[in-house]
Amino acid sequence: MLATMLVDLDHLLASPAYDPARCSIGFHPLHQWPAIVVYSLLLRIRPLRLVAIGLLTHMLLDGLDCLI
Repeated sequence: MLATMLVDLDHLLASPAYDPARCSIGFHPLHQWPAIVVYSLLLRIRPLRLVAIGLLTHMLLDGLDCLI
């Protein structure tokens, strides 16, 4: 599940790479809603279930930053 943190590599495509005022959800390619739907669908594939949980947890935590 720690490997799911690699999804943050898409932050390197943004300029600047880190902006504390920016919401990651909907901005970075791997944080888009279509990607989140795919992560949700991965829950149905038993060998990928832990990866899906890790990715969805990551999106949830990144989404919390958007509320502040």
